[in-house]
Amino acid sequence: MTRFRLEDFALLEKSPTSAATLRAKIGEVLTSSTTARARVESVDPQTGEYRIVLQGLIDLEETPFDTK
Repeated sequence: MTRFRLEDFALLEKSPTSAATLRAKIGEVLTSSTTARARVESVDPQTGEYRIVLQGLIDLEETPFDTK
């Protein structure tokens, strides 16, 4: 599995991106974190627009199988 690095955060805001690419990158963030939580800031039921904030702590330790 790909390990998410601090330098990769810039990739999350690149636009446009597909939902599949964003899902993969956020998955990497979560699996590379020692703690994580999500907060729903807003949901507009009329438009379907939402805002979710992820907060956590990236594991900065390099592992032996880390390829980056």
